[in-house]
Amino acid sequence: MDRWITIDSTTVPASDTELSLLQRDGDFAIRIAGQQGDLMNSRRHHSEDALAELACSRLSSIENARILVGGLGMGFTLAAVLKTVGLSAEVIVAELVPAVVEWNRGPLGQCAARPMEDDRTRVHLGDVADLLKQRKDAFDAILLDVDNGPEPMTHSDNEWLYSLPGLQRIYEKLRPEGIFAVWSAKADQAFTNRLEKIGFDVELRTVRARPGKGSRHTIFVAQRPK
Repeated sequence: MDRWITIDSTTVPASDTELSLLQRDGDFAIRIAGQQGDLMNSRRHHSEDALAELACSRLSSIENARILVGGLGMGFTLAAVLKTVGLSAEVIVAELVPAVVEWNRGPLGQCAARPMEDDRTRVHLGDVADLLKQRKDAFDAILLDVDNGPEPMTHSDNEWLYSLPGLQRIYEKLRPEGIFAVWSAKADQAFTNRLEKIGFDVELRTVRARPGKGSRHTIFVAQRPK
């Protein structure tokens, strides 16, 4: 196989956005209809790995750590979280698009070594915003790898996650010293300002899509004070 072949397509719930899963030999890509380039590519996930490591590095020694991952994607963030946290951790991954879950259970799952089969993984099929609004329990870390960062691209309802009300809810759902980490295609000063207004201590990290090369992505690392 020397060209990209579309193996499945789906529509994002409550939107007209069409996602397609493509394969070329052992590589996979997810694309948005009408957009140039890949939304995700199995050869470029270094920044997704970094998102998990920056958010969860302190959790390996914490018993029964609880982590929420917003956005399953190709499974790389979830896999990196599982590598970073301890064996007693619980990792809830929320994914809005049912087909993305099925892709990860099917041929796409091999890319990230099938993290959904890990006993610590819990899958929430639905909007991560709804989960945050409904659940009463707290988390040690909340990671968002949703859409394209603070500027929604595939689902306009994601705007709430990055708004002051959404950030306030996330702050309340974190335990003291909990980490809120966000993957973004670029830096966003207005978003940084909102995080600081809520009370987070904020650090921005620039990470390449592939080790030492590729596009530069931004990881917002926001910590709730003790």
